[in-house]
Amino acid sequence: MKIILPLLLAWLAITAQAHAKTPGEVEIGGVLREANLQGLSGPNKKLSEYRGKPLIINVWASWCGPCRAEMGSLDRLARRYGKQFNVIGISTDDYPEAAKGFLQKAATSFPHYIDNKLLLENMLGADRIPLTLLIDADGRVIGKYYGAKEWDSAKAIEVIGKSFRLQL
Repeated sequence: MKIILPLLLAWLAITAQAHAKTPGEVEIGGVLREANLQGLSGPNKKLSEYRGKPLIINVWASWCGPCRAEMGSLDRLARRYGKQFNVIGISTDDYPEAAKGFLQKAATSFPHYIDNKLLLENMLGADRIPLTLLIDADGRVIGKYYGAKEWDSAKAIEVIGKSFRLQL
């Protein structure tokens, strides 16, 4: 029993850390709070300016290989369905120059912002990246997807269509 109790406590501590949320994280079902978006590929905006239409938010960094790998599929998705929902990117890079350098190479068609103060990273729950969130027209989080995906694949388009209640 003396051995089992410390092992049990250690296991509980590890699993609690594995499921810990970021500070101020808005979970699925919650509404995103207002935030100022610092423009990387365009002007600054407020997050609330994206209300009224479904929104896909992709959280990435220039140094993240999986983030770079999925960017092309996000761009193809935005180009194909941009009239039905918005797509934006949020860089977690510490230095805007690094993020801008990546964006010049990626040549994406959707707007990108930088979050070098951790406000959005924490609110969105980006304790690991890439992270892609599906947000309804009222600003409610309806899905969080960690890891690189092919966002223009038939399966992803089906998930997005069902989530946003759109015929894609």
